[in-house]
Amino acid sequence: MLLRARHYQTNMPLDVLIEDGMIVSLTPVKDVQVRDVIAPAYFDLQINGGLGINFTSDSLTTDEIARVVDHLAGEGVAGCCPTVITASSDTIAASFLSLLRARAEIPGGESAMPCFHLEGPFISGEDGPRGAHPREHVQSASWDAFRRWQDAAGGLIKLVTLAPEVPGALSLMEQLVKHGIVCSIGHSAASPSQIRDAISAGARLSTHLGNGCARQLPRHENLLWEQLAADSLTASIIPDGHHLPWTLVQCIERCKTLSRMIITCDSSPLAGLPAGQYTAWGSPLEITPEGKIVLKSQGVLAGSWDFTASCVEKYQRHSQRQYAEIHPLAADHPRKLLGLPVATLALGQPANLLLLQPNQYGILHLKQSLIHGRSSLSSASPLSRGGSGVER
Repeated sequence: MLLRARHYQTNMPLDVLIEDGMIVSLTPVKDVQVRDVIAPAYFDLQINGGLGINFTSDSLTTDEIARVVDHLAGEGVAGCCPTVITASSDTIAASFLSLLRARAEIPGGESAMPCFHLEGPFISGEDGPRGAHPREHVQSASWDAFRRWQDAAGGLIKLVTLAPEVPGALSLMEQLVKHGIVCSIGHSAASPSQIRDAISAGARLSTHLGNGCARQLPRHENLLWEQLAADSLTASIIPDGHHLPWTLVQCIERCKTLSRMIITCDSSPLAGLPAGQYTAWGSPLEITPEGKIVLKSQGVLAGSWDFTASCVEKYQRHSQRQYAEIHPLAADHPRKLLGLPVATLALGQPANLLLLQPNQYGILHLKQSLIHGRSSLSSASPLSRGGSGVER
């Protein structure tokens, strides 16, 4: 396969030759008009499922997981952390067993799902910080409980989101860090001092910063300011237009700088489905015509309807930044955080690539993706479901 497109960083037109799923040559092309842009594919560290398929389920099948992985490939996502959230201990274990089995059985499964994310159940039980996580399964932090789930996951849980104020959380963080697992602060009602204690215990990430917290906070001392001010914390955000107002995204960017930010879509099990009434995580949910997924009992958001490519496109549109500045947030930074190899547009690299098309304003829309050299037209959601910036 031969592709002609402009390099996403240099803007130089290139002929990219792909054989057997690998990049075998990159040849500069002169005196030609080329619109499309080529870039390495995305990596998302928080995928809860999609298309009606829930990764937190004791009945999860390999075929269901493969369907989500295939859809993500069409969205330009070459790899992700399948995310299991708060549930009963048996359901969490069963979910990881299913993911581990699928990883071995799906062609390319190891690169598509190199590691897993546990979000909960060691989180705040309060309304607001808990988000859409079921209250009845929230629990104190426990190394023994984690070890059971890690055994079920084949040792592949590499990211854990937990709340620092939960009993046992700080000591668990210290143990996780010793075992090379990234600890992230999220779904929390922690005080500023508890946030500082979590950082001292080794926390390195804020999970979807600005969400998973109380709707009202003290104006001066609160967990949001504390995490924004901590240079040792990277912040993941959900720039789908619903989870955060764009002015807050701008403030997070100015505090963290792009070098300490990660884009995640935090896809809901209902991501990509038509508007309507559904059930997930044992609760009634609604997908609004605008693309919000809402937990009807509380009115809080329950993950994103968008997938990663749409979040990147919206971020570029609202930030007015060049695509080359934004791309690492959805590709390089999550891989670096997890200690995974960073994909590059270079000889000998797997042909996990994006072909993007600019509009009249220079905003790039995913046109086509190639994962291991296999091409699929993009199914990226249109920007018409752009979001009004309503906070969870």
